[in-house]
Amino acid sequence: MSSVKRTSRDIRTANRYEVLRQIIAKSPTSRQELAAATGLSLATVATLVGELLDLRMITEVGFEDSAGGRPRGLVAVNASGGALIGVDIAETYVHVELFDLALNVLARAEENVRPGESLPEQMVGHVAAAVGSVVAQAGTEGARVLGVGVSVPGQVDRATGISEYAPNWDWHDVPLLDLLTEHIAYPLYLDNPLRAVAVAELWFGAARGRGDAAVITLGTGVGAGLVLDGGLHRGVSNSAGEWGHTTIVLDGRLCHCGNHGCVETYVGAPGIMLNLRELSPRSTLLHPEDQTATIAALARGVARHDPVAVKVVRDTARYLGAGIADLVNLFNPEVVVLSSWVAAALGEPLVAEVREAVARHALPRPMAATEIVLSQIPSDPACLGAATFALEGALQSVGQKPGTRAAPVRGRPAVRRRGRPEERERLREHP
Repeated sequence: MSSVKRTSRDIRTANRYEVLRQIIAKSPTSRQELAAATGLSLATVATLVGELLDLRMITEVGFEDSAGGRPRGLVAVNASGGALIGVDIAETYVHVELFDLALNVLARAEENVRPGESLPEQMVGHVAAAVGSVVAQAGTEGARVLGVGVSVPGQVDRATGISEYAPNWDWHDVPLLDLLTEHIAYPLYLDNPLRAVAVAELWFGAARGRGDAAVITLGTGVGAGLVLDGGLHRGVSNSAGEWGHTTIVLDGRLCHCGNHGCVETYVGAPGIMLNLRELSPRSTLLHPEDQTATIAALARGVARHDPVAVKVVRDTARYLGAGIADLVNLFNPEVVVLSSWVAAALGEPLVAEVREAVARHALPRPMAATEIVLSQIPSDPACLGAATFALEGALQSVGQKPGTRAAPVRGRPAVRRRGRPEERERLREHP
């Protein structure tokens, strides 16, 4: 049997999660609307709604008139029915947000990560401090915290909670989830920021309602979260989206991953700093030991039409546009979203230059079908996406014995065209 074959429990969790996702996206809503939105039968939706009501994650909120029939019962998310925590571990900071079940932010905390402060134990200390801070700020009882989703750069094994490889820190097979468990009492769910940011855009951002999307994270590291057929694409080993480590310049700059000429070395924050240093070594825009300050200075320089700043952003956009054009030609997405802190800081001037660069390199037909936009999610998208991983874990642990860690949902279910009605139920992959 294939290791990615889904059990009936996996399928039920996926359906429960998708129904709750739709309720969060559009509250209040009816069971009939949920059936239409998810492709599940009305009977299945009614059963799943009943389970979510029992869990107090949703609540009945009245009725709406239907054309010529009985009034339809409406349900809505019960925002106070629990709390979720999302953790964004990055190379220069640890940001944590606490959400209610409607995924409204109730509290935030941030810990700065100093250069060279990259030992796993140091990162765990920052996470534990920030998680404690948001719980205290929100005045949340521990029992209400359904879980903590943790986004960590690099390649992650969701099942074991191991950070298999984080090139910017030279981490190899770090048992990060076990280390966090020593300091955090809540259920923990580990994944990669590429997936977290993609889910955030899929739920609340520019990828919502889109079948195919690429969400580009531009920070110290660079990658692409991929949405295929309306669901998150993870790949066979949860490694999909390492676009930042594709080659854009043969024999180019040395990357932390050991290769030369990776996209990340030209468009990640350190790469942009190098672009600036090569163009103007003594520029006052350059803060050699501070990525955030350098990117902010470039953004201010572009706003006042500083020729050096404009040239650096344009050159960065040329590399970024060539790399995105490869995604457009290969993947043919409806939308490409530029996200994370570098994209937010450089904003629309970067996006405008990227659109022009992509148009020069992409084939006309896929380019004509692709929109390139800046993320509009107001909160930290990695925290928001990580919180949905905690929500998924909470739904998966329903009915399990206390203390049992929910196993991740793997793979995409086969859709059987014939057989019994329940086998014909359309089941879609979920984030």
